[in-house]
Amino acid sequence: MSDKWNARTRAVHGGVRRSQYGEVSEAIFLTQGFVYDSAEQAAQRFEKAGDDEFIYARYGNPTVRMFEERIAMLEGAEDGFATASGMAAVSGALTSMLKAGDRVVSARALFGSCLYVLEEVLTRYGVEVEFVDGTDVEAWRAAITPGTTAVFFESISNPTLEVVDIAAVSELAHAVGATVLVDNVFATPVFSDAIAQGADVVIYSTTKHVDGQGRALGGVILGTQEFIRKTVEPYMKHTGGSMSPFTAWVMLKGLETMELRVRAQAASALQLAEALHGHSALARMIYPGHPDHAQHDLVARQMGGAGGTVLSLDLAGGQEAAFRFLNALTIPVISNNLGDAKSILTHPATTTHQRLPQDQKDALGITPGLVRMSVGIEHGNDLVADILQALEKAQ
Repeated sequence: MSDKWNARTRAVHGGVRRSQYGEVSEAIFLTQGFVYDSAEQAAQRFEKAGDDEFIYARYGNPTVRMFEERIAMLEGAEDGFATASGMAAVSGALTSMLKAGDRVVSARALFGSCLYVLEEVLTRYGVEVEFVDGTDVEAWRAAITPGTTAVFFESISNPTLEVVDIAAVSELAHAVGATVLVDNVFATPVFSDAIAQGADVVIYSTTKHVDGQGRALGGVILGTQEFIRKTVEPYMKHTGGSMSPFTAWVMLKGLETMELRVRAQAASALQLAEALHGHSALARMIYPGHPDHAQHDLVARQMGGAGGTVLSLDLAGGQEAAFRFLNALTIPVISNNLGDAKSILTHPATTTHQRLPQDQKDALGITPGLVRMSVGIEHGNDLVADILQALEKAQ
């Protein structure tokens, strides 16, 4: 692969391993294990497998390895480990490196399952976790003290779309020797360059924009080769959270068209944000790419001005109005995924963040009227018209 290739070219050709048959589309190696030519070869491979040698599908697979190498190339990471889901990636990245007595500082605005891992799982095993306002660099500065092991945050939070300054937080973390782990789903591999901005580990739910077509669950952990192969791989291969070969093939196919899809989705998201800004049915409209967003300058610096594919609408009439709005839509579907070719709307307070107590929802800005919209690849004009008619019915 040429170092001069554009990201879109790497997404099509990176990491390809062809069999003796010279297939155009990557092969799916649907096998749980591999045959050795001799007992000596088996022993040697278990002692140390080469880059193109495999033992067992839970440890590695040619199709999975192609996906890991391709997305690592896109992200500018040395290596990657593909997982069964996005949450397998989040929990695997954190639990593989942490032990009792370690300390984690995290942004408080997180997806509900990420909060569960930090609040319930890690603390159960003796890891100290402190939460801060992710948008406040001074809060990070006060919390990231010597002895902090890891810093974790979503670069754009779910669902209120707060943006964390990756470079500033990474500088604070590295000053005390802490590892920076970033859940980068909302920023997408297309618009974010988190590793170049200071992140040590980048995590994606590849269910989202990478597949982006509602077909398969997946995740990936990206970082240095030492972290991936000496910390993440031993933990993941023994606990069973690895990606299946078929899923890896789906993700490879998704990578080929990801940039085209994501750029179209982001353009429609901005069109919607501009059309909905100031609408009488809304208490607020949140889109990182809109000039009205409180951190628009940071978005311009961190993501090149692109705001991603998700916006959130807070209906003035609360949950009743939000439900009327959702039920009046004709194009988007009501579901709890995002980053899909289809536009998807979600009511976080009663679904993805339902388990949180009301005071925590209030602190995170998850109001009864808040609706998260993941913008698909439908024509922007059609989406604008449908959202506007649904808002009229919600009032």
